This record gives sequence, C-alpha cells and structure tokens, in this order.
Amino acid sequence: MTRPENPNAFDATAIDAIYRTIHSRRDIREFIPGPLPDGLLSRLYAAAHAAPSVGFMQPWRLIHVVDAALRDEMITLVETERQATATVLPSRTTEFLKLKVEGMKTCAEVLVVALMDGCENHIFGKRTLPEMALASAACAIQNMWLAARAEGIGLGWVSFFEPEALARLFAMPPGAKPIAILCIGHVAEFPAQPMLEALGWGQRLPLESVVFENQWLKDAQPTPTAY
Repeated sequence: MTRPENPNAFDATAIDAIYRTIHSRRDIREFIPGPLPDGLLSRLYAAAHAAPSVGFMQPWRLIHVVDAALRDEMITLVETERQATATVLPSRTTEFLKLKVEGMKTCAEVLVVALMDGCENHIFGKRTLPEMALASAACAIQNMWLAARAEGIGLGWVSFFEPEALARLFAMPPGAKPIAILCIGHVAEFPAQPMLEALGWGQRLPLESVVFENQWLKDAQPTPTAY
C-alpha cells in the first residue's frame, strides 16, 4: 500500500504494525503458566501512564496484586457478581454461565485500575461531562492492552465486581472507584475472532452503521439488544 509522503509519519512497517496490533488485540480469558518477562510490567505501566487525559488530570491509579490471599478474595467477589449477572439475563443465563469470563486463577499478574479520589475537583474539560475521568482511565487501559498485545502477552479486562466491595478490599479512600481488574499473562494463541463473536454472543457492527456525516443517520441500524 502506497502512502503519501508525510514527514511526521512513521515508516510503513511501523504503521502496519500499529494497525495489526489494534485489529489483533483480544480480551483474553485463557492463560498458560509462566512469569512475565523481566521489565514487561514496568513497560506496561509506562504505556498506561502515557495515555491522554482530559485536563491532564491523569485519574488512573494502578494496584498490583501480589498477595495470593487477596487474589482469592477478588476471585470470590468476581464469582458473586458473575452469578448475580446470570440471574438478570433475560434468556441466556445457562449460556452465559458456560462462558469463561475471568482468568484470575491462571494469569501471571493481576492489576486493579481505579479512578483517583477527588476527580470531581477537576473542571477543565469535564464541567459538563464528568465521565471524562472514566474515559481518560479507559485510554490508559487501552494503551496497556495494545502494548501487551505487541509484546505477545494477553490481557483481559474483568468488570464483574461490585465497586464498593472491591474498594473496601483495597482500602481505597472515599471518592476513589475501581473500574477494572486486569489479568495479564502468557497465552497459547490469540484467537482470530473476539471470544463473544466466535461463540455467537454478538457480532461487530458494520462500520457504516456507526459512522455518520453531518447528522444522525435516520435509518441507522438500531443498537443491538443488551443482554
């Protein structure tokens, strides 16, 4: 593919690698044993901390969980929420419970990502959109996710937990809120498709159904039914 000259662009090999990383990233649930390579976790931290943030607030806080007993308590919290989620699914409870939705028992490392306390004090860029703190932290997670994929390491984002219970477990101050448990480790392979797509749980929408021009497309495909 020929691209026009741009003095600010990376070379073609680097550009292709970035797009390959984006499109081959997967939310990993199955890990194989083995410690992470030396220095990798620090590189992932640095990738997360290089993320953009609204008003340069940098709201992410990362907690590295190294205590086995603490990990076990987290697993219990996740399982409790997984069962609670299953009970409110309208028609796919049994199907949902067959899914492996977390890899905390087998991954090499576990991180908790939280929003810092005092996010509400940051006004720049979020006066009318307070959720920009969450959006900024999500950018940090995505940076880490893409860096892990480029390094051949799997990362899974677990959201099955009750935030207040997890906050208590880690003695977070009032106002801080956990938003993700990240499982990181080696994988046997990266699936060709996202897990939920491969299992028929959902499919990626056509690009033309989510990209509009000038105004909302009146005959746009409706948002899929939530489960």
